[in-house]
Amino acid sequence: MTKIFAAGDIHGDTGLVKKLAKKAKKENVDLIILAGDLTFFENNIQNLVGPFTELKKPVLLLHGNHESIATIDFLSAIYAPEAKNLHGYSLITKDNIGIFGAGGADFGINPMSEKDFFKTLEKAYKGLKGKKIKKKIMVTHMHPFQSKAEFSGFEGSKSIKKAINLFKPDIMISGHIHEAEGIEDKIGKTKIIQIGKKGKIIEI
Repeated sequence: MTKIFAAGDIHGDTGLVKKLAKKAKKENVDLIILAGDLTFFENNIQNLVGPFTELKKPVLLLHGNHESIATIDFLSAIYAPEAKNLHGYSLITKDNIGIFGAGGADFGINPMSEKDFFKTLEKAYKGLKGKKIKKKIMVTHMHPFQSKAEFSGFEGSKSIKKAINLFKPDIMISGHIHEAEGIEDKIGKTKIIQIGKKGKIIEI
């Protein structure tokens, strides 16, 4: 059993980061995923990742619509080797769980087009092809098209949904829609989990 702690939409709240890192430590998680919008329009990037990497567990990062890809690359470099930018890349855990992802949204800093989303997820997924994978997890900041998170009035990405249908992850994690935190859904056989600033333990 692999225990994952996933959170997003922290928006520069360093007090919240300390609470979330404390929770991750108490739960003795194997892996931490921060699915975008770590900052509030990049006003402050200090003490947003460090409390998690101090746990000496892998920390996977994505950019949201509030920060650039370059900012997440910078944070990943500073907090290496624990931190890794998952945008366009993949990771295989010691338990053979394959995780791949794409950050960003269709507006904000470094806006992503539908073509961008699919190409990035396709590139990330290639890192898992031909490997012995027990389960697959796809992580994005933005939510997929025709998912329950669209109750917010914000349409999801058609390319993210296309990637779900094509790559068939067992679990798909996304943030972005604050009001959707905690909502679970299904597209085909893929379980969709909306996460946010409260953080969620996912066991797989």
